[in-house]
Amino acid sequence: FQSFQAISPKVCKPFDAARNGINLGEAAGTVVLSSNKKLDRGFQLLSGSVSNDANHISGPSRTGIELNMAITKVMKDANLSAKEIDFISAHGTATIFNDEMEANAINLANLQHVPVNSLKGYFGHTLGAAGIIESIISMQSLKEDILLPTIGFQNIGVTMPINVCGSLYKASLKNCLKTASGFGGCNAAVILNKQ
Repeated sequence: FQSFQAISPKVCKPFDAARNGINLGEAAGTVVLSSNKKLDRGFQLLSGSVSNDANHISGPSRTGIELNMAITKVMKDANLSAKEIDFISAHGTATIFNDEMEANAINLANLQHVPVNSLKGYFGHTLGAAGIIESIISMQSLKEDILLPTIGFQNIGVTMPINVCGSLYKASLKNCLKTASGFGGCNAAVILNKQ
C-alpha cells in the first residue's frame, strides 16, 4: 500500500473531498449461517453475489459497472427494489479510485438516495476480514435501528451523487446492502435482513 502511495497519515475519510488513502487495521470475525431455527438471532442473509472486473491487479474498474452487476443481482434475487434498501455499508477505502468506482456503482443501481456509510475510519481496512467485520456491525445497526456515520466525512469528494451518512441517526432499518471490492477486480454484495 505504501508503494501505491495509498496510506493516509491521518484517520481515513471515505468519500470525502479531502480523502488521501486508507488506514490498515487488524481484526477477525465470524458469522454462523444456519437454517436451524433454534439458532435464529433475527437476521437473514437474503442474497449474495460476486463479480469480477479483471481491470487491474490492484486497481478497481473506473466505471463501477461490475460492482453494479453484483448489486443488481442481489437485489433481484432478494426481490427488493431500491426503495427497500435502508442503508448501504460500502467498502469505502478512502482511496481516489475505489470510492469513485463505488459511487458510480451505487448510481448505476439507482441507490444514490440511500444512506451510505463506510466503517473503515473506525478500525481501518482489515483486508480479508473487512467484509465480515462490517457485516457484523451492520447487523448490529439493523438490530438497534441506528445508522453509524462515516468518520471524517465533511464534503462529497466523488463525482456521482451519493448520500453519505455524516452523523449518527436513528431510523427504522430492515435491509442493508453490504458491498466489498478487492484486488484483482473482485466485487461482492450481500443483502442482510432484520426479520
